[in-house]
Amino acid sequence: MRDIGRLLLVLGVVLLMWVAWLTMGVVTSSQSPRVTAVLYTGHGSGQAYSVVGPPTISASFIDQVLTAYHSPAAGLGTVIEQQGIHYGIDPVFALAFFQHESSFGTTGEARVTLSPGNERCIAGRPCIDQDRGGYAQMRSWADGFDHWYRLILYGYVQGQVTKPLVGHICTTVAEIIPVYAPSSDGNDEAGYIAAVEHAVDTWRHGQVWT
Repeated sequence: MRDIGRLLLVLGVVLLMWVAWLTMGVVTSSQSPRVTAVLYTGHGSGQAYSVVGPPTISASFIDQVLTAYHSPAAGLGTVIEQQGIHYGIDPVFALAFFQHESSFGTTGEARVTLSPGNERCIAGRPCIDQDRGGYAQMRSWADGFDHWYRLILYGYVQGQVTKPLVGHICTTVAEIIPVYAPSSDGNDEAGYIAAVEHAVDTWRHGQVWT
């Protein structure tokens, strides 16, 4: 009877440990899709919102989104995807910034400048609307996306812009936006971050409308 009591005690401890592991969400490979889904939701979840990496949406899906929102850049899905691959930046973020900056090129300066990120004046491109601080005039939407990818890679991921300003590289949405669109310029940093992350989540789950 004493041995049976000890056995029951051991089994009880094992059962409690198993329940604790289940609660933490780290047991069995069958749970990994659920855990992954959690990583893609909610603000500030680290590497889920790192701009660095291969495409998480397809060229055809990019075109589907741009067409649905009546973007003048519709049809450039393959170009946007290939540029992202070239620079090592997931194109889902190019799409999300494009949406937040100009509703996919349908509002604001981007209608004229063809700049998905509303870039300020840069070398090699005309500077227009200087009374508003100046904006870079791109040659085409493809040129505009190329420059956006270059800005994110060299300026933020490699730190050419961010190291002098904040002292470190920036690779996640939460790190990039306070430099890219600071509150000192009248931007809602938290709102911008939330909007980009929400759009990324939506499109990664195959939904077009955010």
